[in-house]
Amino acid sequence: MKIILSRKGFDSGYGGYPSPILPDGRLLSFPIPDLNSPIKYSDLYLSQNKNFTELISELIGSEIKFEGDGKKLIHEVGCHLDPDIDSTVCERSKDWRALFGQAGAAHGHLSNQNVSVNDIFLFFGWFRQVELIDGKYKYSKTDRKGKHVIYGYMQIGEIKKINSSTFDDWMLYHPHIVRGTNATDTDHIYIANETLTFDSSMPGFGTFNYNDDVQLTKEGLSKSKWNLPEIFKNTSISYHTPNSWKDGYFQSAAKGQEFVINSTPEIEDWMISLLQNSVRNR
Repeated sequence: MKIILSRKGFDSGYGGYPSPILPDGRLLSFPIPDLNSPIKYSDLYLSQNKNFTELISELIGSEIKFEGDGKKLIHEVGCHLDPDIDSTVCERSKDWRALFGQAGAAHGHLSNQNVSVNDIFLFFGWFRQVELIDGKYKYSKTDRKGKHVIYGYMQIGEIKKINSSTFDDWMLYHPHIVRGTNATDTDHIYIANETLTFDSSMPGFGTFNYNDDVQLTKEGLSKSKWNLPEIFKNTSISYHTPNSWKDGYFQSAAKGQEFVINSTPEIEDWMISLLQNSVRNR
C-alpha cells in the first residue's frame, strides 16, 4: 500500500490565507478559486445559517487572492471543490462518494509512482485556529502563522480517464469531470472506496477533527518543518531525500502537490491509528 500526502486547499498563492480550525475542532479546508467552476463558495455551507462566502468574508474580507498577486471579489469566482471528501458541506445524492481529480504533472507523478487502487490519500493544507466572537469567526491572535495539518483521507476505489470514460449522473458536478471530452489525456478522476479495505466499519473517505496526531508542523517552527515520526526514515518519500531529515525536524519540500510514501507495516499502523483517532462523525 502507498500513502500519498497531498497538499490541497488555500495557500499563499491561491486564497492567500489559511483554512480554519474551528472552535469545535472541525477542520474545514477552503477550496481554491476557479473561474471556470460552476460551484460558488455560497453553494457550500459551514452550517444551515452560514455559507462559505460569509465565513471567508468574516475571516479575510470580500477579496480573495487569485493567480499570484491578483485579487477577485469572492462572489465573482467559482471554487475548485477538489478533493471533495466532506459529506456535510452541501446536499448529496444518496450514491455520492468522495472524488478527487488530478491532471498534468501532478497526475504524471502519481502514475510514475504507481499509485493505484486501494492506496490512500492523506490530504493536508495550511490551517489556523479561529475563534467565534460576537457571532463572527476571526483568526486567533495566539496562532498567527498557522501550520500544516492533515485534514482528511480517501482510499482509492477506481481511477478513470476523464475524456474517454462515462460517469454516473451524481459525478457530473465535479470540476474535472465537467471538462468531458475537452479534458487532456492526463486528466483523471479518483473515486473513493465506500469503506476501507482494512476496516469495513469505517468509510473509505472523510475529514478529521484537529488533534496532535494530525498536525504535521513541529510546534514552534515554520509550517514546512514537520514532526514526522522516526518510522518514516525507513522508507522513501517522493520529492524528498535523506537530507530532508534535519536536526529535530523533517524539512518538507516546497515543490510538488503529492508526496508518495512507500509504506511499511509500522507506517500503516501509524496511519490506521491516525484514522481511528481523528475521523469526524465516526
